[in-house]
Amino acid sequence: MASKEEQDAASMALFLGIGLEETVAKNALKNPKFTKVLEEVIHEAGAASGCPKAKGNLLYTVASKFPANALSHRPMLLGYVMCEHMKSNAQLDGAFEYLRKVGSTEVDKKALEESAGVGVVVTQEQILAAVAAEVEANKEKLLAERVRRNELGASSVTQEQILAAVAAEVEANKEKLLAERYRVNLNVLLGGVTRKLKWADGAAVRSALEAAVEALLGPKTEADLAPPEPKKKVKAPAQPAAPKEEKPKEDEPSAPAPPDDPYAFLPKPDENNVVHTTVNFSDGRIMRIANTPEALASHLARTGGKVVTRFPPEPNGYLHIGHAKAMFVDFGMARQYDGVCYLRYDDTNPEAEKMEYITHIQEIARWMGWEPWKITYSSDYFQQLYDLAVELIKSGHAYVCHQTKAEIEVSRDKRLPSPWRDRPIEESLRLFDDMRRGLVEEGKATLRMKMDYKNENYNMFDMIAYRIKFVPHPHAGDKWCIYPSYDYTHCIVDSLEDITHSLCTLEFETRRASYYWLLDVLGMYKPVVWEYSRLNITNNVMSKRRLNKLVMGGFVNGWDDPRLLTLAGLRRRGVPPTAVNAFCRDIGITRNENLVPLHRLEHHVRAELDATSPRALAVLRPLKVVITNMPEGHFEEVEAKTFPGRDGSESYKVPLTQVVYIEATDFRLKDEKDYYGLAPGKSVLLRYAYPITCTSYTQDPATGAITELAATYDPDYYTAGHKPPKGVLNWVSQPAPGQDPPTFEARLYEPLFKSEDPGNMDAWLEDLNPDSLQKLSGCVMTARLAEAKVGDRFQFERLGYFAVDTDSAPGALVFNRTVTLKESKESKSLKK
Repeated sequence: MASKEEQDAASMALFLGIGLEETVAKNALKNPKFTKVLEEVIHEAGAASGCPKAKGNLLYTVASKFPANALSHRPMLLGYVMCEHMKSNAQLDGAFEYLRKVGSTEVDKKALEESAGVGVVVTQEQILAAVAAEVEANKEKLLAERVRRNELGASSVTQEQILAAVAAEVEANKEKLLAERYRVNLNVLLGGVTRKLKWADGAAVRSALEAAVEALLGPKTEADLAPPEPKKKVKAPAQPAAPKEEKPKEDEPSAPAPPDDPYAFLPKPDENNVVHTTVNFSDGRIMRIANTPEALASHLARTGGKVVTRFPPEPNGYLHIGHAKAMFVDFGMARQYDGVCYLRYDDTNPEAEKMEYITHIQEIARWMGWEPWKITYSSDYFQQLYDLAVELIKSGHAYVCHQTKAEIEVSRDKRLPSPWRDRPIEESLRLFDDMRRGLVEEGKATLRMKMDYKNENYNMFDMIAYRIKFVPHPHAGDKWCIYPSYDYTHCIVDSLEDITHSLCTLEFETRRASYYWLLDVLGMYKPVVWEYSRLNITNNVMSKRRLNKLVMGGFVNGWDDPRLLTLAGLRRRGVPPTAVNAFCRDIGITRNENLVPLHRLEHHVRAELDATSPRALAVLRPLKVVITNMPEGHFEEVEAKTFPGRDGSESYKVPLTQVVYIEATDFRLKDEKDYYGLAPGKSVLLRYAYPITCTSYTQDPATGAITELAATYDPDYYTAGHKPPKGVLNWVSQPAPGQDPPTFEARLYEPLFKSEDPGNMDAWLEDLNPDSLQKLSGCVMTARLAEAKVGDRFQFERLGYFAVDTDSAPGALVFNRTVTLKESKESKSLKK
């Protein structure tokens, strides 16, 4: 890990690279927090390799003044800076003012650009023209009052006429100016003028304003120059200090901004009217793909011109967060353009599919907030697919083949045709019918499309359309023993369902040729196909095959193990679906393949849970504390808040007895300067209750572990106005004197893999993190928290966000830690 000197040197080089003066760069380094923000801004702007000084100064301004409530829009603003649509601090100030108003809500780009004067250029000639117009409007008044220092002729317009641009503002504030004279804040008047000449030079306008004010008031007098009398401060009566809610400091970088329209990258609704693509053949032929006017007219008549998309999962496992992005793309685009979206099961491989997975997919899609327009199955179209395959044979575009899988791979590598490629059409028709009736053994024949076996694109190498499988289908039953392939099925069903936009991830890009070839030779309607990057997240695997290996190999505890990024696992862990969708919007839809850091997902989870999770008191590693100056039978109730610091927060009662429990990690034998916990002789505040001071402790003679503390409390803390201690601790007391508090099990999670990108490792199973799950038993909680139900979410104060797990039973609750209050040290170390 780099030393501080090395880190500072790297930061200095980064700052100098954007053209900052050396003194400015050095001053920036004096403030670690600002240094981090400026570095983030430079990287977000794509200026890490350097940029012109003018842009660098604007980046510095963004780091200094960008509104804290609108950080999600910062990358978008930096885009304006880097493409030189915003070139001045005045424009940035206008943008900041607008963004401060909208906060984290959606930005109206037109309104933003108007506020920032994007595309507006104010020249000196425009300033003079505006002044001239103002002078003309106030000519009579100006001639009557005259300007003391710069008299104007009735028919002349000189440089001094810039004074007239502020005449109206001075007149509007005349009474205030005459009363307060030069103690009036001229910046207020300046703002009124600049709203009329918004992009004029500020120095010129200020000079004009100062001259106009002097013209009204005359030169400054001694009274004007005298310092103002200090205002007497009225001391408010002393109030006892109330404990402040501890808020975790996020030390992770702010999440990048979601785009205003995340679907802007995708083809627009009307782009399905013309399909612009070609299919190239090895002999030089080019198939130009486009819908015929008749096919397009028929399609538009059926759809009414609406956007129609589909989410087509294969029911061979549980959905993961990559499918959440796909749903955001498919369902989201339909919603964005007031269209409809199918949930279509791609169920062409009965060996891997189960009714369990089918049921799960429907249920989890609705949990994510997406309601399908229709639920369909590729198997619903098996008869139509079969009939079209017969047409394909009849037109000479398909044939029955007897090559094995291995033989096909050899032929493909050598660009050799199948020996049965030119078999007679009638023979292929008869054999294909035999296959359908179960008269051909499994593996002995396939139906292949006659495409272009010499093509450089392997997806044009006579792909398999049908294969024999004597396996019942989970949806279609045992009616069929031949099943269509994905490459044959997908495009045809897209066309049959009038899909306007067939959206998929980049690994399917090479299949565009076969997709359009098949629809073209069948004379069917052609959707627009568009690919985007798939989702990859650090310290996780996203391949369904590898997820299946983890589940079936017993490396995790089922598809809904909270360590997995399956949607079932995230739900069980306590992640809200709204946070997952916010994350998908944040990362955007692009064709750029990248590895998204896990903390970006966690950022959205924390933001959602902070807003929605009531606070509660619990202790994970209890250490007993006996308050010795409190009677043994003492019982009182202190008032706690579900959302401290918020208006309308619900109050609830927390019992306080002589015996309380604190976190064992909140006690040390030796106090230190930056330590806020308890130590011998030191005082801390029990959250919502009183300060306690440790007077003694008990140790296990064998291990040296601290087993019990003795302490005193300050019962007069609130009435006497005593100074609060600097530390505030979470705690749980006995619900009644002599009665033990209810207990629970806590499960703490860390990333499943040690490496950032285990998906690219051959020995990926060896990279599993042995500390990804820690179970703590004997944790204690308040009686109120013991009433929680499965799925309930809470913020355990000072500890993190927790949710009740499905393994819970009456009187034996299990809480999953959804996410820590800030990025954990373990996650950081794995990241490094």
